[in-house]
Amino acid sequence: MLPDEPPQPPASVAAPAALVEAAPAAVRPERMNRSAVLWVALAIFAQESVWNFYDAQVPAQLRQFVSSATVIGLIMGLDTGLGVIVQPWTGLISDRLARSRTGRWPIVVAGACVAAVPFALIPWATGLPMLMLCIFAFGLTANSFKGVTETLVSDYVAPQQRGRAQGFIKAGVSLTIIVSALISLLVVDHSLKAAFAIPPVLMVVMVALSYCFLGRRHPTALRREDTGTRTGTGTGTGTDQADPFSSPWAVLKDLVREPSRARLLLMAGIFCFAGMWAALRSLTTPYGTEVLGMTRGAAGGIALPGAIAFLVCVVPLAYLSHRLGELRMIRYGIALFVAGLLVGFAEPTPAFTAASVAIASIGYAVFSVNGLVALWGLAPNNRVLGAYTGLYTVASASGMALGPALLGATVDLTGWRYMFLNAAVLGAVTFAVFTLVARRAGRPLAAAS
Repeated sequence: MLPDEPPQPPASVAAPAALVEAAPAAVRPERMNRSAVLWVALAIFAQESVWNFYDAQVPAQLRQFVSSATVIGLIMGLDTGLGVIVQPWTGLISDRLARSRTGRWPIVVAGACVAAVPFALIPWATGLPMLMLCIFAFGLTANSFKGVTETLVSDYVAPQQRGRAQGFIKAGVSLTIIVSALISLLVVDHSLKAAFAIPPVLMVVMVALSYCFLGRRHPTALRREDTGTRTGTGTGTGTDQADPFSSPWAVLKDLVREPSRARLLLMAGIFCFAGMWAALRSLTTPYGTEVLGMTRGAAGGIALPGAIAFLVCVVPLAYLSHRLGELRMIRYGIALFVAGLLVGFAEPTPAFTAASVAIASIGYAVFSVNGLVALWGLAPNNRVLGAYTGLYTVASASGMALGPALLGATVDLTGWRYMFLNAAVLGAVTFAVFTLVARRAGRPLAAAS
């Protein structure tokens, strides 16, 4: 019987190699389960359809009560700040549920149903306190299942195929940006309350469909996965070996003591890139109204070309990343991201701004395909993938919490006209961080090759 994973390199080089290289095609023992990828993608599509519309329209809703871009950025970072607290713990809980008959699904289904309520109530808020209550309630409940949904792919897809699976899943996620932009263009200017009702209804229906078609297959998927659990020492693969990562503190202790510090550096890079992407998404709609003179609905639609570009490019980028290595591709993506921002700054018109966001979206697509899979590749064993998704969330959510506020502060200092230039400067800092990651991981990688 073929093993679940290809032979592992020595322990001293296995983790850095996993960070930037996938297994060669010749040793992949399994094909990707396309139907499982489809239904996992649908579940992730369900939650992201809400988050994208939230990022596009809640800043404009806040501007009815708040004039400072810094304050708006801080409030928009509140939900991701809650994610830093909530998601690591729900990830650990989901790891314990993962080998039950229902798996992680109870957290996903219950979270979607509860989070739909405060989201739909946002346009009904007549004052800032009520609006803040809705934002807080949505951020708390939606974050409780966000990371768990993203971990589902590790339950149904073999480790060697997760990078490619992420490419298809992220292509599905890009459709949520298109859906959000279309709702902004077609519904917001006519009925704001109806516009805010559409995404949560889509979320509940699609999560329910995904659970009905995929949840019942969970025990079979786990039996396959359990036969090839990888250990951090490289001394065995059986499930009856003692698990040294039975607590969150053990996971964190291993993370900090890892000799190459590749995981910590990667999390720093994730923090920076996620922060810049969140800032761009949160402040582009106000930029469109303030600088380009667009209506709120039209400004919310600026993201549409970027969503299309993301959709077209994300799967080819996943295959290209498999050949060139994740870290190298992420650096290329950051460079493209910065180039797109400079295009938007050079010519502040709706057409050039849309093109700018499209170029930046392709750069971000590279990161979105590779970031989480790279961190999964460094996980000491397959029983802590939910916890490692939580670590990814801590890095990305921390960046998303601070990124909009940081970019908003630069806007307050320089004016909305310079928003894209300010973001490009911060993107250059992100490139420097990933350059350091590549240098630290390069030497062990060469040994592994």
